[in-house]
Amino acid sequence: MTPIIELQNVSHIYSPGTPFEHAALRNVSLSIAPGEFVGLIGHTGSGKSTLIQHMNGLLKPTEGKVFFGGEDIWKDPKFTRQTRFKVGLVFQYPEYQLFEETVYKDIAFGPKNMGLSEDEIRERVYRAAGFVGIEKENMEKSPFDLSGGQKRRVAIAGVIAMEPDVLILDEPTAGLDPVGRQSILQNIRDYQKAQNAAVIMVSHSMEEIASNVDRLIVMDHGAPAMSGSPEEVFSHAQELVSMGLNVPRVTQVFLQLKKLGADVDSSVFTVEQGAQQLLSMLKGGGRDA
Repeated sequence: MTPIIELQNVSHIYSPGTPFEHAALRNVSLSIAPGEFVGLIGHTGSGKSTLIQHMNGLLKPTEGKVFFGGEDIWKDPKFTRQTRFKVGLVFQYPEYQLFEETVYKDIAFGPKNMGLSEDEIRERVYRAAGFVGIEKENMEKSPFDLSGGQKRRVAIAGVIAMEPDVLILDEPTAGLDPVGRQSILQNIRDYQKAQNAAVIMVSHSMEEIASNVDRLIVMDHGAPAMSGSPEEVFSHAQELVSMGLNVPRVTQVFLQLKKLGADVDSSVFTVEQGAQQLLSMLKGGGRDA
């Protein structure tokens, strides 16, 4: 199967040839499969934000190539522009990007730039609004009159309305309360399922990452340091901590239990896994029961 996104030996240097020269990406090669839900984690300055901006052509590699559907996204300006509609990027605190008079117009901005008919734009706007839970009575309101969580939904709907094959989200739940976080994550999963879209989510919340993604990519000093299922990655909890990353709280608990001599598997990363393991121990069966 052809990857939907592929990077081959990509490096990116900011301010080359100046005293401020900085290599943000170093010879990165990775691929994302159609329909895959990938989590991207790493300490501040690890290259996460630079990486995702290469995936839809906002940044051009200093070296290497980026492919969408098997084609070099920089092969010509027209294809680069098309890729930006097919690979939707929602920035951290996307509500700061809202600028139109009404919620409807804000969501319609992307589809309008795609040159779609008014009927198609309207259909996409209301479909996207439905995915993220925006009520019809809010469509003619100013986005600036909405709550923080509702603004976040409008911003995400504006990207979803373009119906991208890849949805990239940078800290989509930052600043939201627990109910709002869970609701936004469910909206994202609903879109992924309905469109069979690939989703790439950057997050500092290890609990969110662990509970939602199929695969984790760990960035460190401008390159992937690990890649695998959440179970595989969090089995290297000590290495993650040494990179300056947190691990899920339940993993921290089991690491401490292991240090105290308990026969536990410290690679657990969800509360459900931890509860199951503790129940087995209480029954006298040990962790492999």
